[in-house]
Amino acid sequence: MQTPTPDAPLILTLELDEKSAAFFNELRRQHFPRERNYLDAHLTLFHHLPGHRFSEISEALALRCRAQPIIALAVTGVQFLGRGVAYALDSHELQQLHQELQAQWLPDLTPQDQQKRRPHVTIQNKVAPEVARLLYQQLTAEFAPFEALGTALQLWEYRGGPWKALRRFPLQELEN
Repeated sequence: MQTPTPDAPLILTLELDEKSAAFFNELRRQHFPRERNYLDAHLTLFHHLPGHRFSEISEALALRCRAQPIIALAVTGVQFLGRGVAYALDSHELQQLHQELQAQWLPDLTPQDQQKRRPHVTIQNKVAPEVARLLYQQLTAEFAPFEALGTALQLWEYRGGPWKALRRFPLQELEN
């Protein structure tokens, strides 16, 4: 386990199953600007948690994830982001988890992280709007809904460029 710099913000993401991650990573490889594509496909849950609370946040996530089953995600459509494109995801279980963590950390959350989460996986960002619009139209025409799985929570340190992986919290396999 890595320890972050106390003044660096933390980012919390949901890791995707191998098949879904491979699908989204291939699209990122094709469409994300190379100089900015230094991270695998992910779903961001919180953009700016306080780095000085790393130990407390890690302990809370470890405890919570011991009781959290793998999360089923419905990939419901393609989103136009203005200067990029993402796939929209929907999951009641993910919304519940996010709301629970939001309530726990509310005093430390930025306005962005206090909002309701609209889960998505970005496959293109920071491109010209006309480039994004063309990809959005192409992917929308080809889109068919599918299922993905959230398999772990990941805590990262953000320093303005590539993210530094700090800790992974596996979600639990459902017992048959």
